[in-house]
Amino acid sequence: MGSESEDELVIRLVVERLMQAHPRLAAGLVKAAVATAYEELWYARVRTYLPVLMERRARDLLPFDEQPPSP
Repeated sequence: MGSESEDELVIRLVVERLMQAHPRLAAGLVKAAVATAYEELWYARVRTYLPVLMERRARDLLPFDEQPPSP
């Protein structure tokens, strides 16, 4: 019926990129981080860099395996 809005498409693509880059993370965790990033940035007037900014913010919110294990 209806197609995705531009913002919905951006959110889906950012989630897909992060899931591909970090397949060990739970999908729900990635979706929540991207949703939070979108909520923080949705008001931006210039939308050109929204996907990049959302992905960077979501990465900051996610617990990646690259962190050294605690002793």
